[in-house]
Amino acid sequence: QVQLVESGGGLVQAGGSLRLSCAASGSISSIGTMGWYRQAPGKQRELVATITSGGTTNYADSVKGRFTISRDNAKNTAYLQMNSLKPEDTAVYYCNADVSRRNWSFGNYWGQGTQVTVSS
Repeated sequence: QVQLVESGGGLVQAGGSLRLSCAASGSISSIGTMGWYRQAPGKQRELVATITSGGTTNYADSVKGRFTISRDNAKNTAYLQMNSLKPEDTAVYYCNADVSRRNWSFGNYWGQGTQVTVSS
């Protein structure tokens, strides 16, 4: 089995910063693209940022220039550095990963989510 565990969420004032972490563990052979998504109350889950195993990144327009996604392949961990936070960034943030397991199977996995609340 594979688990993704997010951490680093919390309450921050507008203009502040937070750093989210997503640690993958379990029967992992390799991890492909990792990503962060978010879901605000009453809204659909949306892409925030993704990063390939080679380090190619992609961002939603709403976070470009403010958020930075990175990863440590040796630690099977992805990060999301969030700066200049706005109240509209308030959401539950979810980690996602494409994982090749040691039994040669492949799966897409989600973490349980971490709450980010930005006060005005």
